[in-house]
Amino acid sequence: MSFRRPLLLATPVVLMAGLVLAMPASAAVGGLLDDDLLELAQATPPAPPAAGPERRDRPAFNPKASCLDLVARRAGNRTYLKIKLDLKADQIAAWDAFAKASDAADIKDTARCNALPSEIKERPNYVERLGMEEAYMKARVERIEAVKPSLTALYNTLSPEQKTSLDRPRPMGGMMGHHRGGRGPR
Repeated sequence: MSFRRPLLLATPVVLMAGLVLAMPASAAVGGLLDDDLLELAQATPPAPPAAGPERRDRPAFNPKASCLDLVARRAGNRTYLKIKLDLKADQIAAWDAFAKASDAADIKDTARCNALPSEIKERPNYVERLGMEEAYMKARVERIEAVKPSLTALYNTLSPEQKTSLDRPRPMGGMMGHHRGGRGPR
């Protein structure tokens, strides 16, 4: 029991020495409880964002821009994937067919995006949100059906290493682009 007592007495000294060594020189000059530090310790934290009328001051959601951004990200991800796969000469024709189908789907998606409103100030009600989700899902299925045959043909030309690169898990919802995620190139 006697060996614990010196250890307990030494603990505050060691902690204080650690604080002094960790403290910047400017703080050591003014002392440990400088007025600035005391004010900082007593300061009230900033208030959380308001939930009432002040919340309405936030910018409106822009579905059109968000949708167009997704289309652009998909196109960029396809370019990334093409480079990542390091396609061989005999695979280029299959890639070109896949890229052509994807570009055609992008054109349809861009037209659908351009038909969306540029801003939504009020949150849609449940039925409206359900309708929007249904329209998105139908467009997503249409895109998958348009791209799947050429993607399957491309996949069948890939080496095992290339397939491993393509098969790695991706976020859900379209080629790593949508806020809900995606499983691969579409």
